[in-house]
This record gives sequence, C-alpha cells and structure tokens, in this order.
Amino acid sequence: MSDRRAHRPGHRPRRRRRLRDPLPGRQPDIDLVAVGSVHGNVPAPLAADNALRLLDFVGLTHVPVAVRAHEPLIQPLHTAEFVHGPNGLGGHAGPPSTRRPITESAAEQLVRFARAYPGELTVIALGPLTNIALATMLEPRLPHLVRSLTLMGGAVTVPGNITPYADANTWHDPEAADIVLRAGYDLTLVGLDATETACAGATWLDHLADLDTPRARYANAILTHYAEVYTRLIGEKACTLHDPLAVAITLDPTLATHRELVLAVELTGTHTRGQIVADLRTLARDTNIESTIGTTRRPVKVIETVGTQAFLGKLLAALA
Repeated sequence: MSDRRAHRPGHRPRRRRRLRDPLPGRQPDIDLVAVGSVHGNVPAPLAADNALRLLDFVGLTHVPVAVRAHEPLIQPLHTAEFVHGPNGLGGHAGPPSTRRPITESAAEQLVRFARAYPGELTVIALGPLTNIALATMLEPRLPHLVRSLTLMGGAVTVPGNITPYADANTWHDPEAADIVLRAGYDLTLVGLDATETACAGATWLDHLADLDTPRARYANAILTHYAEVYTRLIGEKACTLHDPLAVAITLDPTLATHRELVLAVELTGTHTRGQIVADLRTLARDTNIESTIGTTRRPVKVIETVGTQAFLGKLLAALA
C-alpha cells in the first residue's frame, strides 16, 4: 500500500484540495502529484515498483514515486504476501516501469510539497503510517501545512483483522500511528468499521469481469486473486475494497457519515498492541485519553456508515 499526495514540481496547483488527472473522463478536478511507498502488503521497494507500473498504465508518467519507509519505527517488519500474492498484485503486476523511484524519501517528498503549497494538499495514507510519522517529525508544522489527512486503518468498534483487536495498518507500526493521531491533523479515519461494509459480492465482481476496458481487465485480474483469498476465508465469492473506499470518501464525503472521537493507539498491551483506543462511553463528560497520554488530541472524524451501493457504482463506472 502507498500514500497518495500532492502536487507535482514545477507546477503551481490550482486552489483546490485534490489532484488533477489530465486524461479525459478520469476525475478532471483531481490532481495526483506524488506517491510514496511504505512497507505493508509487501516491502516498500516492491510497493514503489507497483506504483510506477500502475501510474504508467493509466498514463500518469509525470507523477514521481518515492520509496521508504522500509520497516516500522520499532518492531520487526511484517508483510502480507499471503493475501496479496508475492508481487503484491495477485500475480498480475504486468511489465516493470522504465522509470525508477526518486532518490528523495517519501517523508522528505511530503514535507517538500507541503512547504511549497501550504494549505493545498490532501494526503491519503493507505498503508502503515511510518512515512507520515517520519514526515511529522521532520516538519512539526506539517499538520497545519496540509489541508487534510485521510487514514485507511483502525478498528474502533469492530474486531481487528490481524489480531482480535488491531487492524493490519495500525498493527504494522503502532508507534507511527500514535504519533500521527496526536499530531493535530484534520484527520479522517476510514477503518474496518466502514471498509468491511464495502464488500464487493459475486454480482459486482461478475459485472467487472464483463467490462471490456483496459482498466477493468487489469482490476479484474488483480481482484480475482484477492476474491479467491476471501472465498477461502468466508466461503463465498466476495472481497472487501478497503483502499478504494478511503479514496472515494476523500473525494466525495457525502458517501459516508462520521462521528468525532479522540483516539490513541495501545502500545504496550500483551494482547492489544496496535488497537485503536477510543472513549465510547455515552455518560462520560470528558475523556481520559488526553490526560493519560499527557497531550491534547484533536478529535478524529471516524467514518461510521457508508453508502456501499453508491460507492460500488462509482467505482464500477470509473473502471468502465
């Protein structure tokens, strides 16, 4: 998984929060200007290679890709090829790009863009938060330099997917996640509470397989592998579209509802390390999360409900 962010060098972006794809019919008000890879589904270098492949495939060859972080801040590296295949794209990565990642690290790239275009950048983090945490430590003003930050991760009111309590993205680097949650970003959390409702069933997957466009065929090849993993786990043809949902909600917040909660990450629990901690009590007048950590935390917009059919329809239309 990789962090999507903005804006490209040598180009003064228009005063809007998103990233423009210059090709016809592909989100004309969106401006994707840079990508940074991180460890997660696969090691960071392979994630960067996959990002370059995908950008080449959709014609965004001007978008730079930075690699790192190679491992979590403290704990050993863990990856998830057992879900996503040895190349991270279900065995359907396609030919390698002729481009290479830039020499600048992903954290440095984010800081550079944020300083150049204060208040204009929307950052979408789809993997562990190591890069975002490193960038935050490099530039303490970063939470105020970027316009907003969307995180795909967390399990606030539902079980985790890598442990009983933690989701994969948070568990892969709990220290980084907690640094980001307490930094003061205008932050939206798209966790398992939301993404597990965005399940593409057999009918949707069959519709995708029937589409005869290059992007649909590419997505279908990758999702065929992913759906096979889910089929073995749950006994029916389906897959959960975690990453696309986080992007879709960032682009169209009307797809979801949210509530604001102060969040922290459990760092020392024997069984609960990596768990997102929220004060869900209805009778408490104030939370003890802030005082326990010793800092004032900005509430996070935690996505609760999703218009799943609207989301799946938008995604299918984009691939068509």
